[in-house]
Amino acid sequence: ETELEIKFLDINKQDLRKKLKNIGAKFSDKERLMKRKVFDYPDWRLRKQGAWIRVRDEGKKVTLSYKKLVDRSLYGTKEINLEVNNFEQACNLLLASGFDLKSYQETKRETWNYKDIEITIDTWPWISSFVEIEGKNEKDLRSFVKKSGFDWKKGLHGSVETAYQKYFDVTEKEIDGWEEIIFSKVPDWLEIKRKR
Repeated sequence: ETELEIKFLDINKQDLRKKLKNIGAKFSDKERLMKRKVFDYPDWRLRKQGAWIRVRDEGKKVTLSYKKLVDRSLYGTKEINLEVNNFEQACNLLLASGFDLKSYQETKRETWNYKDIEITIDTWPWISSFVEIEGKNEKDLRSFVKKSGFDWKKGLHGSVETAYQKYFDVTEKEIDGWEEIIFSKVPDWLEIKRKR
């Protein structure tokens, strides 16, 4: 599958919620803590291809995903997703199969829907909240982005690294190497890289 989504940084959550209500989007899930574990082979062969395996506890369900970033365009992220019933057991299966745990990540997510469009208000540690808008086709996605008042040209595609790079002077490779992204004080080693 190709993941068709676009993200917009530096949102005001309250303002966005009002806007979503006004255009007829429906509130789906309140903000909840989500946890992810990212896996790769010991030799990082997936990362060398721009890919990774992720197990994510989304609160109401747990997913196991293979994701590959081909490029940072609308059509640049490929994925295979399946629902599993146990976060820790899915992680244990990957470890027993020879994968290494590369990263543990926490986020908070609130979900809205508008027809076939999913809107998530995401909060990752150490950066401002942002919105991700995902759709089944480009036409509907562009239409909703315009309707919600965002400028398509200012949107970002691909994984979360681009959001971190707005605030910190770090490379994608550095971010991929972070062992954990958790809700805590910004680590000193990262704070010194904050863009002023």
